[in-house]
Amino acid sequence: MGGQTTIEAVRSLLKTACWVRVVLVCCLATLAGFTTSGARAQIAVVGDGGPGPVKVQHLTAELVSLGPGIAPGGQQMVGLVLTMDEHWHVYWVNAGDSGEPPKIAWTLPAGFSAGAMQFPIPDRLPLGPFMDFGYEEEVALPVPISAAPAAKPGPAHLDAQVSWLVCADVCVPGKAHLGIDLNVQPGAPALAQEPLLGALGEAMTLLPKPLPTGAKFSIAADAKRFALTLEDGTRAKDADFFPYVEAQSAKDGAEPVGVIANAPDQGVEPLKDGVRVYVQRSPELAALPATLSGIVKLSDTLAYQVSAPVVQVASVDPAPASRAGGTASITVLSAIGLAFIGGMILNLMPCVFPVLFLKGLSLAQTANAGAEHDRRHLLRHGLVYALGILVSFWGIVAVLLALRAGGTHVGWGFQLQSPGFLAVLSSLLFFLALSLAGQFDIGLSLTSVGGELAQKQGYGGSFFTGVLATVVATPCAAPFMGAAIGFALAQTAGVTFAVFTALALGLAAPYVLLSWQPAWAFWLPKPGAWMEVLKQLTAVPLFATAILLVWVYGQIEEARGNSGVTEIAFLLGCFLLLAIAGWALGRWPAKRGSTIAAILLIALGLAIPLSQLRVHTDAVSATQAGEGSAGTGLGGPAAANLDVAWQPYSEQALNAAHAAGRPVFIDFTAAWCLSCQVNERVVLKTVEIEAALRKGSFVTMKADWTNEDPAITQELASVGRSSVPTYLLYPAAAGSTADVLPELLTKELVLKAIERDTK
Repeated sequence: MGGQTTIEAVRSLLKTACWVRVVLVCCLATLAGFTTSGARAQIAVVGDGGPGPVKVQHLTAELVSLGPGIAPGGQQMVGLVLTMDEHWHVYWVNAGDSGEPPKIAWTLPAGFSAGAMQFPIPDRLPLGPFMDFGYEEEVALPVPISAAPAAKPGPAHLDAQVSWLVCADVCVPGKAHLGIDLNVQPGAPALAQEPLLGALGEAMTLLPKPLPTGAKFSIAADAKRFALTLEDGTRAKDADFFPYVEAQSAKDGAEPVGVIANAPDQGVEPLKDGVRVYVQRSPELAALPATLSGIVKLSDTLAYQVSAPVVQVASVDPAPASRAGGTASITVLSAIGLAFIGGMILNLMPCVFPVLFLKGLSLAQTANAGAEHDRRHLLRHGLVYALGILVSFWGIVAVLLALRAGGTHVGWGFQLQSPGFLAVLSSLLFFLALSLAGQFDIGLSLTSVGGELAQKQGYGGSFFTGVLATVVATPCAAPFMGAAIGFALAQTAGVTFAVFTALALGLAAPYVLLSWQPAWAFWLPKPGAWMEVLKQLTAVPLFATAILLVWVYGQIEEARGNSGVTEIAFLLGCFLLLAIAGWALGRWPAKRGSTIAAILLIALGLAIPLSQLRVHTDAVSATQAGEGSAGTGLGGPAAANLDVAWQPYSEQALNAAHAAGRPVFIDFTAAWCLSCQVNERVVLKTVEIEAALRKGSFVTMKADWTNEDPAITQELASVGRSSVPTYLLYPAAAGSTADVLPELLTKELVLKAIERDTK
């Protein structure tokens, strides 16, 4: 709330600064008047009362009409056409964070009257952390003119004193004396009969329309945002809300306060028969307005005038994602489908493939035995393996939902942010690798369904192998998983369970399908001595995974304020005791004494790193605060380095980059994420990508999710993600929405995205 209050204060200062510039211009004009003619106007008025066009600084103004005549008792449409220089703009009726709309003071013949100026559909015009509402390039502002039935036939001159504020980085006020002649004649075409030609005719087609018959509009609000629901019978994927009033009056003569926060992205939720827009309340707004009026813009050519009472509720449904490329268009069924496909692809990830490979070896051994009993036995093992995966995923979902209910934002792989979990997992993989390498035989290896063991032991092994597959899958994120999981974690508990169940079934599907269709197993090689060799080779990726987890463990401990190296030494001491336990099991296999000794050695080994775990909350906070402050500047050593320098992500650094007009590339990564490491080494850290990032003047940021970071978790959620890797590209234009890249990168994909976002 403190940051929002600061922004509101700066908004107020910006408005003041804008008019301070105006006053300075006026003072200079006044001073010049005293030194020359003595009594000139503060702002020079251009024009001689004719229609124009008149050219002034950064703008051309002209009065036009749809037709030359007006009937007594009839109407004609006159328009003020303003054409701006490139990058300059004028304002809508509600200017947003700063500015004022154009105005006309009319002097009309007897019997004539002018209606209110009408405003076509505006655009959101970002300026650093602020947002204006208005028009660039050209706009025509219609004004209806009415003639009394007793109006005298003949020419009638409409005199207009026009004023405006045209702005870019600075604001320049202007005035013009314009006018236009209409011919009063009985039988002149009615307004509805006039062809809609030119800039004024186009503007008439772009005026916001009343809600169609049968359409509904409602507004709910909680402590932080408004939820505006438009139901017009058509599903919309994009929308913006523009309030008619910038602020509402405060009590006791205080300054008016803003109604909405103009600058933040407005969340959009497509509905079956309409759209819902989520707009942040102004932090200064203490009491809700009774009603809220404005326009809902559905496209550049369609907007509706809306107004409704504001209903206060405890909480409005959160927007699934902003326009930053999130999951707003994902349905429950599509999320389930994406999760299932992602789970199947997860089997090919380096974390999971060794487990699936060893299951395949066991499958080949059983399938070539040929007995029908073995086939049924194989099928039951496949189903138990799937059950182990399902139960594990359900346990993860239960923990995620419990943490979410407690207000903690978490995502896929969150357990790998715990050094204790990393120590146990790396030790487990190291011990399994020792067994696969041939140091000892567990009897029932964690991936075996061998028929020599008792049925109960075999089922237990298959179930635990499913648990292991789930555990080792957490460092990886397969394609399609990110969108599906991001969607699931923003939904109800039932939807979350359904999506994660689909992910679990996808992970289990390849092995279950092979065990379900015995004929497919004949395509597998016949068992032989080669199986033992391959089994030992499979120990290599497990050793490699254990090494990676040791490195991640050291990174996390270093970030927690420890040395990192010392903690790695303790973990390697644990590995030494595990190796001694494996030697004992291999030297005296199937002996009670060696088994007890091995269990004691394993327990002692795990106690070494676990006993050293210490929480250094102050050190973590200090580290994060230092990174945040270091990341807010754009002109320090990182920015000056000719090579691509990745600064730590922070919201302040992102805002600073936007304010400086720089494009931004954010790499959401984690040391425990294997897919992240592959993408960085194979794609992001290549000469071609780094050259493209330098050429595009990108500010490159790394959002390191190795340790739990609520700010990074929140930023991921804002684009519909809850896992890493995630990659965002923000174009240089202020207020631009992020381009979200897929989880698996290629050089061509990233280069095209960089080219697209630097145009």
